[in-house]
Parts: sequence; structure tokens; C-alpha cells
Amino acid sequence: MGRKENREIEGDKWMKRDNKKSQTHRERDPAKDRTRDRRQAVGTVGATARGPGMALRTPSRAPLLLMGLLTTGLAQLPLSASAPRGFWALPENLTVVEGATAELQCGVHAPGSVVQWAKDGLLLGPDPRIPRFPRYRLEGDPSRGEFHLHIEACDLSDDAEYECQVGRSETGPELVSPRVILSVLVPPKVLQLTPEAGSTVTWVAGQEYVVTCVSGDAKPAPDITFFQSGQTVSDISANVNAGSQEKLFTTEATARVTPQSSDNGQLLVCEGSSPALDTPIRVSVTMNVLFPPGPPIIEWPGLDEGHVRAGQSLELLCVARGGNPPATLQWLKNGQPMSTAWGTEHAEAVARSMLVMVVRPEDHGARLSCEAHNSVSTGIQERGVTLQVTFPPSAITILGSASQSENKNVTLSCISKSSRPRVLLRWWLGWRQLVPTEEMVVDGLHGGHISMSNLTFLVRREDNGLTLTCEAFSEAFTKETFKKSLTLNVKYPAQKLWIEGPPEGQRLRAGTRVRLVCLAIGGNPEPSLTWLKDSRTVTEPRPPQEPRRVQLGSLEKSGSTFSRELILITGPSDNQAKFTCKAGQLSASTQLVVQFPPTNVTILANATALRPGDALNLTCISVSSNPPVNLSWDKEGERLESVATPPRSAPFKGSAAARSVLLRMSSRDHGHRVTCRAHSPELRETMSAFYRLNVLYPPEFLGEQVLVVTAVEQGEALLPVSVSANPAPEAFNWTFRGYRLSPAGGPRHRVLSGGALQLWNVTRADDGLYQLHCQNSEGTAETLVRLDVHYAPTIRALQDPTEVNIGGSVDIVCTVDANPILPEMFSWERLGEEEEDQSLDDMEKISKGSTGRLRIHHAKLAQAGAYQCIVDNGVAPPARGLVRLVVRFAPQVEHPTPLNKVAAAGDSTSSATLHCRARGVPNIVFTWTKNGVPLDLEDPRYTEHTYHQGGVHSSLLTIANVSAAQDYALFTCTATNPLGSDHTNIQLVSISRPDPPSGLKVVSMTPYSVGLEWKPGFDGGLPQRFQIRYEALGTPGFLYMDVLPPDATTFTLTGLQPSTRYRVWLLASNALGDSGLTDKGSQIPITTPGLDEPSGEPDYQLPTEQPVGPSGLPLLPVLFAVGGLLLLSNISCVGGFLWQRRLRRLAEGEEKLSEEDRVRNEYEDSRWTGDRDTRSSTVSTTDVEPYYHSMKNFSPQLPPTLEEMSYPRGFTHIEEENMAFPGHLYDEVERLYAPPGAWGPVYDEVPMGPSDPCWPEETYEDTRRIYDRVAGNLDPVETDSLPFELRGHLV
Repeated sequence: MGRKENREIEGDKWMKRDNKKSQTHRERDPAKDRTRDRRQAVGTVGATARGPGMALRTPSRAPLLLMGLLTTGLAQLPLSASAPRGFWALPENLTVVEGATAELQCGVHAPGSVVQWAKDGLLLGPDPRIPRFPRYRLEGDPSRGEFHLHIEACDLSDDAEYECQVGRSETGPELVSPRVILSVLVPPKVLQLTPEAGSTVTWVAGQEYVVTCVSGDAKPAPDITFFQSGQTVSDISANVNAGSQEKLFTTEATARVTPQSSDNGQLLVCEGSSPALDTPIRVSVTMNVLFPPGPPIIEWPGLDEGHVRAGQSLELLCVARGGNPPATLQWLKNGQPMSTAWGTEHAEAVARSMLVMVVRPEDHGARLSCEAHNSVSTGIQERGVTLQVTFPPSAITILGSASQSENKNVTLSCISKSSRPRVLLRWWLGWRQLVPTEEMVVDGLHGGHISMSNLTFLVRREDNGLTLTCEAFSEAFTKETFKKSLTLNVKYPAQKLWIEGPPEGQRLRAGTRVRLVCLAIGGNPEPSLTWLKDSRTVTEPRPPQEPRRVQLGSLEKSGSTFSRELILITGPSDNQAKFTCKAGQLSASTQLVVQFPPTNVTILANATALRPGDALNLTCISVSSNPPVNLSWDKEGERLESVATPPRSAPFKGSAAARSVLLRMSSRDHGHRVTCRAHSPELRETMSAFYRLNVLYPPEFLGEQVLVVTAVEQGEALLPVSVSANPAPEAFNWTFRGYRLSPAGGPRHRVLSGGALQLWNVTRADDGLYQLHCQNSEGTAETLVRLDVHYAPTIRALQDPTEVNIGGSVDIVCTVDANPILPEMFSWERLGEEEEDQSLDDMEKISKGSTGRLRIHHAKLAQAGAYQCIVDNGVAPPARGLVRLVVRFAPQVEHPTPLNKVAAAGDSTSSATLHCRARGVPNIVFTWTKNGVPLDLEDPRYTEHTYHQGGVHSSLLTIANVSAAQDYALFTCTATNPLGSDHTNIQLVSISRPDPPSGLKVVSMTPYSVGLEWKPGFDGGLPQRFQIRYEALGTPGFLYMDVLPPDATTFTLTGLQPSTRYRVWLLASNALGDSGLTDKGSQIPITTPGLDEPSGEPDYQLPTEQPVGPSGLPLLPVLFAVGGLLLLSNISCVGGFLWQRRLRRLAEGEEKLSEEDRVRNEYEDSRWTGDRDTRSSTVSTTDVEPYYHSMKNFSPQLPPTLEEMSYPRGFTHIEEENMAFPGHLYDEVERLYAPPGAWGPVYDEVPMGPSDPCWPEETYEDTRRIYDRVAGNLDPVETDSLPFELRGHLV
């Protein structure tokens, strides 16, 4: 507490002393003060050294400052030591808007002290870049004591208390400035208005509404104001609430608004203002204010309102102004709606409705009214007018008959319909006015009057045909005349009557058109000429759809002559008929003779129910004809013998005829027609009638009945029926294998209407004979239909795997179930990636019935693999079966000469693992010897694990506590199975320098570069790297180039000159030294081509130059020591990370194995055997072979660089021999094992016996630690193991 109080006292003194200086300094241009170099070493170290002490509070900052000085370097200030110690510029309280830039002043005289800022007690550190605060930095010149805190893009997290602190130094104690507050103003981003902003609200004028406006988070809380149509709303209540974060606030304001009609279409605005805003933010809603319309107005055409004439088209316009929504108008007549159509002009808020009506007399006294209202009207506003209608009489009626015999009186009455005003009546006969005998007026409809006039006068023959007219007139209708006229008819008789037509006795053919005309002279009324046929009146036939055989003309007049014609289409009934024309008491007659064929031919039968063997007697009768006809019989075109019968009486005064025939029935006669023909030689016409035979007989199956039906499995089948029967069969009963199928249908069948059986989803079980039983009332019949179901082949037997000794013979047998069985339905395929692997030319294909064979003679190892039996009998899909051919052969151990060494430290603390891999079928048993003596696996120092994966077998011999005296020896691995054995030798040696690489050769060349390739040698048990040494012949000195990445076996050497001879050496080195230059395989002479010579470019380009590191900077000696410690710490972390990446990369490479090769020659007889007391075991799995790889295309691996991909833990899916193994096959493999924990997942995947629930953990220690104990003179971390870009020297 004492130190804190002293600092506060000193801070107050400096604040008072340098207040003026601080103010002056604040006004200077900050850009001119930014003179320091941010790339100085002090800034670099400060940015790197971010320790936990930088985040502690003020009471403990003194010790942390000292710790910061020890770990990151001293930030020395180039100020004079003699200057007085203290502040010359103090920070002040500052307010900024969010997103703006703030700068707090701090100027000190404190040579040799560390200056830093504290935020709410949290020390920000002396680094000018202020790590972990990317928006913070120190501005000013430190040599002048300027440490201004510059904050960019301020946000709410910057709102805090700040103080500038000066650390203790040899010249004085620490100094602390007074705390100042940086206030960050946060403007409100949005205003949330209820109702929703930007919308249109509908309100009723005069009613009160509540509107709420809520601001977004802000600091300080914003002020909210409401404006209604541009005027401030006074009735507002506001509340300030806490925001979503600390120090933020929201304002919620509520306004009570009473809209008026003048507010319609105006805005209600919510405005938010804040010191953090340059201009207030606004949101608004548009007010749609509803108010009632004004009263309606009727615009009457003309001056005399209400007076109209009947028939006039009256157009009245009703107008209502104002209102929102605009007024709804409707017209009423005597209170009943007439029109509800109206139009609206929204711009002027005017509603108009036009009533268009034709005035009628009944409209007299009617009241027309227009009503206006809208949705907010409290009542209906109305304007009306009463009609006064003037109308003439709608009609003039004359009562009485204008027809009278000559020299008699006629009495008539004339009556007008109601009119307003009344009308006068007068009579006219031709052009002569007659005097009425009586006149009167009575009240009529619709307020009008009815006028009546009576007339009586004597008629004469010469008055016949004159017009008798009653006329109505009035002064109100001067332009209109209303009259009614009649024609006077004076009656008198006719004088003569006769008929014009064919001569009497002429023969007419039935169907001939005959015209008869009746004529009469004189008479009034016109004579009514009437035609009669045999004393019956002739009328036209009805209904009209029948052919018109009689056409009766109308009465025609020509002068004083009248006529009426009768047109006939002659028929049998007209033969010798008498046609008479009558006109009153006068008449005239004529007679026709008509020839016609038989009117009807009828067949009579003596029986209706016929059966085979019955006799049928048919009689044909021709009812009537003129002249007589001849009858004959035939059946389906075959003439029949018949017998004549006595004649009968015939109508229409014609002749009748009849003939009979006798027939014997059979089932074949059913449906046949027996025809009777009546022929008239004179008329050359024949009429026919037939009788269809209906013979009842039991069902009979026809010759086209199908007996065999073929179908495909899962398809449909139709078993047709061809049967004849009369009556039709009553039932079709199907039976299959003794079971009757339901006639109503089932899940997979139905019986069609014709008896056919339809099946679907047919299976092979449906194959067989189906019995059909048909029955009708006459008897039964049966037949059999066979259904042959074809189905796709199914493989029933396929021996998998099929085994054979190498050189032997074997049949791969494929047995199927199929229908039909075809001779060429078997085919075979061999599965393999290479096209030549799929050839079956050396194999014999045999097919017999449902069995197919692939016969292999003199089996070869290359024939092992997967084969496919394909069976296709034409029914999809073909059957396919996979079978593996396993070729058994003696063990073949892989001999990775010359890489047959494994290195390990012989200090009795390290371990070594020897790998032995062999191929063979069946399973292989491994045995080990040391210097020719069988290895005692009971010795706890020896542990063997065996793995089987198909035909590949591995043995891992682990030697614990390797002793140079006992274990540096030649170990022999022998692989044995029932067919033979094989062995290989592995030398266990001490770690040493690497062997020279071999096979150095040129793979590409250009004038400026050369591509090299080589094979690495034994790495001596330690990580090795490669270096290229080359010289230009004739030029003194050698050049060196490190190969990157370290595990590469190809490299492009660049920087060469065209047409120049070079000599190139390749060196391999590890921690114990290099391989030397004695091996001829590690050096090669080259000559680069000229610029005009062709050159081959490599497919890839590897870097040949190291990346340029940062330029050296002058640092204090103490920083070298600190930097070295930090570098070593980082190396240890990066090394472990890169090791994991390398292992994951190896596992990814192993996942590229081919599934086809894994299946090939896979041997199924793998098994697990429990561990013996010696801990030797055999593990069989098809998923994993831990830490063992083939030497084919072998490529050693060096420690990964930073550019390498990372690898998953453990090794899985090792299924192919064309892969790289991390290290030499017989190298010191423990160095290449995964980190601790990688063994666990591998062995968890291997099935284990009940006696071995887990692997002993002490057996698999992390053997990479042997290098920590190999040589005492080796550093814990080799410089060469660092990534290239982290090394401190250039190549």
C-alpha cells in the first residue's frame, strides 16, 4: 500500500507540473512523432515474449516487470541519465465514438526504465506493438520519452481506466500516472418501431393509439422523439433499460397518438438522437386515417326537377366528396336498391355513381335516392327526388268481330290503355269518318285515364277488305299518333270446284310421287278446300321424324280462283283408294292403282328351345303384294327345299303367299341364319327375312385352344380359353395340383370374364399343369393347360476357396438352378487389374446340364486369384459367383541384400527388432538361429510375434537389453510349411556412419541444371541426410548443396553454366559422420549442353537453394542466450509435432493398396495361437500388418520438414507390397516406431485369445529413447535435425 500511495502522490505532482506540456503535446501532429523503427530487435523480442505475468493486476506488477526484463530483454531508453525522473505529459480523460481512433498521452523522463500502460489494472507490456491487442500500439519516440497509447477502431471493450507506468530503475523508483477514463460512445444502430417501420398503419380518425419505439444497444442511452405529420408528439413516456452487454443501454419510448383526417397519408416518425450520432436516425410508418365522407349530391339534367316522360333515358349523377376510404354509393327506388356501381377518384377523394334508367309509366310518383357511407360512417347520408311521369296509352284495343255476312250490322268498341293526360278517340272506315254511338272516360293505372268509344254500322259486299281504324289523340302527344285497325270481312259463297291429277286407271309404282290439285272459283270467306281418302280427312303424318309420304298444301288464291294441292308418295294403302276434295257443299273425286312389293315377310317357327338332333319347321308368309311374289329358302347361302301352303286373304287389295321348310339341328348350327326371300318378277324387287338359330349345347373346346404357356419369373402369365357353348359357361373353375383357384381372384391371380386365368409375380413354384372345368346348363367340359416358368439362374454350389498345389490340376465347379437350361449359358471371368491377368486361354471350360466347370491344368502361381462364374440363360439378371483359387507353394523369403543389417546400441539398455517376411501357402512357421545355433525363445530377452495376411507372413523378433558381446551376431530366419522352407540372414551391428549411396545417375539435363537420382545405403541406425558436392573442371574449389527434403532420392542441381564439364559427388551423413567419397557409385561426371542443344526437362523441380532467412540485427549479448533457450524449447515441440505428421503420411501412403491384390491367393486357414511362456505368438489378420513393409521400390525416409503432410497414429491397411516403409527393412527399426501409444490401437484390432487379454506394456517401451543413452558426447538435440529454415547458417 505504501508504494501505491507514493506512486499516486508522484503522479499528482507530475500531473500538475506537466499539465501544460501534456496539452501542448496532444495538439502536435502524431504522424511527425512516429519515428521509431518497429523492426528493431527490442520490438521483436517484446512481441515474442508474452508471458503470463503480462495479464496480472497492478499490485504484483513490480516483480513481473523484473521477470519480463529477464525473459524478453531490457528495453533501454536513449535518454540522458541526468534528466529529472518524472512525467512531462500526463493522460487525460477522453471520449470517442465507436470505430474512431483514440490516443492517450504519456511523456516521461525516466532513463533506463520500462514504460507500459495498464488497462483496468491489466498490464499491456512494454512492447510497442502490444501483443494480444492488435489495435493497440505505442506511438512516439521512446528516446524522447514519448509513450502515447494509440488505439484504432475503438469498441466497447476499450471503455476502461488507463494509467501509464514507469518501471523502477537504478535512477529511481517506479512511477504511475493518474488513472484516466477512455469513454467509448456507441451509437444506436437501429430503431425498432411497433407497428413495424416502413409499413402503413390504418387508424380511425379521433381514436387514440399507442406506438412503441425501442432503440438498439447504445452508450449513452439515446433520446427518442415522435413526430406526427411533422409536429412533435407531447404525450410520450420513455424508459432506459440495460443493453445486451455491460455498459450498453436501450431506450423504450411509448407515444399516445390521436390521428385526424388531415393526418391521412402523412408520416409518424420516431427519431433517435445520441452524442455518438452526427445526425439522428429515423424510422417511420405511414398513417392511413379512416374518416367518413360528405353528404351526396344529385345532379339533375335540366331545370324542371322530377318531371320526365315515359321511355326517356334518364341519367342521374350522384357525387360524394371526402372520406377514407372513399364513399360507397348506391341508388334506391322507393327504398329498394337499384344500382350499387360507383367509381372513385382517390387523388381527389371523390366517389361518383351514375344511374341510367329508362322511365316507365309505373315510375310515376316513385322516389329516387342516393346513399353514401363508408366503413367508419356512423350513419347513412341520403339525397332523393320524386318522379312526375307523362306517358301515352300503351295500346288501343278494338272489341268485337269485323266479320259479318253482307247486309248485316257490325258492333265494335274501342278502348285505350291508361295515359297521362287523357286521349280522345275517333273511327275511320277507309277514308270515311264514322260517328261513334257512345264515348266515356274512367281512371286508369299509374295515375292515368282510360278512354272508350262504341260504334254500330251496316256492311255491304263492296265494303269487304276495307280498313276500319280507331284513332287516339291528345295535345300532350302532338307528335305521336295512336291507332288500332281491323279489316272488314264481308262473307259470300263460292261458284265452281274440280280436281286435276293422273288419268283414271293408270298404274303407279309404289313410291311414285303423285300431285293432285283441287281448284274452286269465288266465295268469301275463301273456300276451305278439304281432301279426304276413302271418306277420311287427309292430314300430314306426325311425328315429323318419319318420312313425309303425304304433303298437304295450303290454300292459295289467284284472283277469284282458290286452289289446294295434295302430294302423295304412293304406298300399298293407296291402291284403289278414293281421293275426294270438298268446298262447302261442293265435292270432286279420283281413284289410284298402285303396284307394290310384299308389305311384310314373316317367319313362324314351331319351337323355341332347340338342342342338337331336334327338328325345326319354319313357315315364311308374304302378307300382301301387287302383283303376287315367289318365295324361296336358304341357310347361310345354301338353298333349301320348301313346301307351298294355301294362300290367305291380303290387305290393300293385294295377294298373299306362304312356304315351309324342315331342318334337323346340330351344335354347329347355333347362330346360323335361315333366310326367306320374296321375289316379284314384274317389279324386279326382292324382300328378305331371316331366322337366327339358337341351339343349346354343352361347352366344347375349340381346336385353337392353347395347351402350353411360357412365362418369365416375376412376370405375368395368361392362360387363354377357347371354348364354345350355348348358353355361355356359367363358371370357369381352375385347379392346380389338386387345389382349386378362387374364381373371385387372389393376391396373384384372377379369372377374366372369358375364363382366361391371369397370373402375376409368377414364381417357379407356379410351373405345372392347370386343369380348367367349364360348365353351363347343358353340360360340362375339361382341358389341361401347362405353364412353363422361365427364371434367372441361381448359383447353388461354388466351392470357395478352391485350393491346388502348384503344378497340379483342379476343377472350379459352378452348379446352378435355372430354367431353361442352355448348353452355352456358362462363362468365366478372371478378376485382375492387368488385362493380361484376365486371360483364360490356358484353361478348359466344360458345361453339362446345370453344372459348369473351369478346369486348370498345371496350376501356376500367377493363376491364383479371384474368378467369377457367370450364368446367363436369357432371363435377366445373369448369376455371378466369386471364387478364389488358392495356389499352395513353398515359402519364399524376401532377401533384401545388401540392406541386411540392423543397428542398435550394445549398452544392455536398448532394444532391437528384426523383421523377416516370406510368402507361402499354407501358413508358414518361422524359426530363428543366432550364428547357426537355434535361438532360445524361452529367454525373456527374446520376443517373437508372427503375422499372417493371406499368403504374406511376417515374423518380428525383438531383442531386449542388446549386448554387444552377446547379440552382435548373424541371425538366420527360416520359413517352413508342408511344401518346403527358405531362409535369410540379418546382421545385428552397432550404430555407425551411413553407407555410401549407390546408383547415382543423371535423369535429366538442361544448360543450367541437372536432375540426379540415387539409391540410399544403410543409414547406420541414425537419421541420414544427403549433400551434393560438385566442381567445374578447370575451376578451383568445390560447391556444396544440401538435398531437401532430407529423405529425397532425386534432386535437381541448378545454377550450372552451359557447355561446362562438372564432377558431382553424393555424400550421406548422420550424427556420427559421413559416408566418405570412396564409393564409385556416389560420384559421376557430367557435361551440360549448350544453349542451342536440345535438353530434357525433369517432370518435377525440387528447390536447390535454402530460403533466405531474416537479416541479422544487432542484438545485446543477453538476447543471444535468451533466444537460444527459446529456440531449443520450440524445437522440442516442433519435433514431436513433425514426428506425428510423418507417421500419418506413411499411413496415408499405405491406404493406396489394391483390393484386388489382397483377394489374390488369400489363404483362409489363418488362426490365432496363444502365447507360449516365451511370449512368442502368431497373429492372423486381414486388416493390419504392423510395422513391416516390402523392400520393393524401397525408399528410405528422413526426418520430415515443415512442408510434409502429417500422418495418423499407427499403421493400418497394409495390403500391398509396392509401398515405402519408414526406414530400412533390416535397419534399427525401433527408431521408426510410432510415438508412445501408437502400439495400442494396432494390437487392439487383432483378435486375442482368452488367455492373453492384453500385451505386456513393458515389452514395448518407446525404443526411440535409446539414442538418449548411446553416446554421452551427443547433444540432446542435433542441429542437423532442425528444419532447414530454422538453421543458423547458409549452405
